[in-house]
Amino acid sequence: MALARFLSGIGREAEHVADAGLAGADDTTIWKYAIKTNSIIVTKDDDFIKRGYLASNSPSIVWIRVGNTSKKEMISILEKTIYNIEKSLLSGEKIVEVVKDHV
Repeated sequence: MALARFLSGIGREAEHVADAGLAGADDTTIWKYAIKTNSIIVTKDDDFIKRGYLASNSPSIVWIRVGNTSKKEMISILEKTIYNIEKSLLSGEKIVEVVKDHV
């Protein structure tokens, strides 16, 4: 939830799966919800990435590849990369990777 709160706090629309009533939902349910609501999935889970590469209809996905890290460090990484992430999404990229070593 901390990530959704951070994004909301900097003026981005963000909703944690629990806030959407999807706590404990499987990936397919979250995927369909993201498509229906035109949401971007922000995840550390590579299952969504695999699905994104194979699907003809896919929501945009921000794949956070920073390993085991604290919420505070993950938010710090996103603060440093948010404009590049948005630029990539606006240019039409469906999958945007955030890699710790490239921050």
